[in-house]
Amino acid sequence: QVQLVESGGGSVQSGGSLRLSCAASGFTLQYYAMAWFRQAPGKEREEVSCISSIDDSTEYESSVKGRFTISRDNDKNTVYLQMNTLKPEDTAVYYCVKVFGGCGGEVENWGRGTQVTVSS
Repeated sequence: QVQLVESGGGSVQSGGSLRLSCAASGFTLQYYAMAWFRQAPGKEREEVSCISSIDDSTEYESSVKGRFTISRDNDKNTVYLQMNTLKPEDTAVYYCVKVFGGCGGEVENWGRGTQVTVSS
């Protein structure tokens, strides 16, 4: 059974930092691209970042580029999203996602999500 369990969300003030973690089970993480999505109230879910299974190359949504960093620890079967210089517009539920075929592919599995709230 594939499971993705996010943690590390919370409430911070503008300019603060959080690190999200995604504990994966039911598959070997190193063979799969992994992504973080987010959804704010009244908005569609959007991809925030993705990390490749082939060479650990990364991609970022333009609004978070330079502020967020995705990484993985394959030995721990865990994906991370380091979020720095947070802004109120980053407020959303953040989801860990297993991707089919590499970054840009179809979503296979979703985590339950973790709330991130940034106040000004």
